[in-house]
Amino acid sequence: MRRINFGFIVISLLTLACNSNKKNKIVDSTIGKELSIQSRIENNIYKIDENGKNDSIATTLESRMEALNVPGVSITVFDNNGILWSKGYGKKNKETGKDVNESTLFQAASISKPVASVAAFKLIEKNKFSLNENVNSKLKRWQVPDNQFTKIEKVTARRIMSHTSGLSTSGFQGYNKKDSIPTLLEIVQGSDITNSEPVRVVQKPGESELYSGGGMEVLQMLMEDVTGEAFPQLLNTLILDPTGMKNSSFAYPLPEKLDSLTANGYKENGKVVDGGYHIYPEKAAAGLWTNPTDLALFMLALGKSYRGEDHSLLSQESARTMMTRVPGAGGIGIGIDGDGDAFRFRHTGGNAGFVCYAVSFANKGRGAVIMTNSDNGFPLIHEIVRTISKEYNWPAMWMRE
Repeated sequence: MRRINFGFIVISLLTLACNSNKKNKIVDSTIGKELSIQSRIENNIYKIDENGKNDSIATTLESRMEALNVPGVSITVFDNNGILWSKGYGKKNKETGKDVNESTLFQAASISKPVASVAAFKLIEKNKFSLNENVNSKLKRWQVPDNQFTKIEKVTARRIMSHTSGLSTSGFQGYNKKDSIPTLLEIVQGSDITNSEPVRVVQKPGESELYSGGGMEVLQMLMEDVTGEAFPQLLNTLILDPTGMKNSSFAYPLPEKLDSLTANGYKENGKVVDGGYHIYPEKAAAGLWTNPTDLALFMLALGKSYRGEDHSLLSQESARTMMTRVPGAGGIGIGIDGDGDAFRFRHTGGNAGFVCYAVSFANKGRGAVIMTNSDNGFPLIHEIVRTISKEYNWPAMWMRE
């Protein structure tokens, strides 16, 4: 009969128990540290004046929300390629009294653009179209009208995503839920039910930066035409599903499981947007519903591609092309600031009743996403971002700081 060394077993079990206790203590210590930093952020917000200087006296996040008339805000902070914490504050719906939590959905507004741009780069990698070809060579349902500005230089995907295409229509108002909603074709060519101008070339392509949400709608049409897929499903396949953005959608109506999670948007005067929020059929420019946690997953995935750590979202070459400055403009599909360890990619968003900001350091897996349900959200987001940088001892994260 085999003899069993009970002494060895007891020692092994005790060793495993000690190691387990050590791991638990490390986890508890990490959670405690993050909660401490989170509390300091919530209680050390500094008002920023018009010259960009902090007030000398700190106040609370809650008091700044009240002073700026921002009903709700949601924050996600990430580092070391993972989420540190996510938390919601205030009300997602003042009328019902429902609170914002980490699952609450906001309109991402123009942060839809970098998400759509990464999807475009994925199609470029699949040779569906190229970055530098005339988009008219692949558009099927409509053509960008040629005029005196396009005799030599043409509208390309690179120029659309870097806002140097010369195309018009900087942004969109959205539509009331009771309105007739135009199709993509009606948006770009113009129609009686469209509340934006037709998308046309208004300056020489490649000449200088001219922010164009209309250009992103041309890109959306190009992506649909070369794949034969509707944009929401295409983005699910290319971006949302691979990155784990389970609570995000470009679809309208929203999937049933997401519809109950939406926040209402609020105007500058504190009144709710009619119907709770506007509908944005301009999906590539402004149509994404999401939350900060999901957007943080997107920013982390793009950063990993940039650093060559993971190619599942984009190749490193594509990600680095996106984050290379175009002369006289920003990156291709994303804004960029800083140098070295402070080099970061970012984008703002502003729809009716919603304002948001996403930023990540390109050479580190760290950054933050902040979303609000108010037209008054930008000053508050600036103050929160500055406080996060201070408490984590990170470089500046705001635009051009």
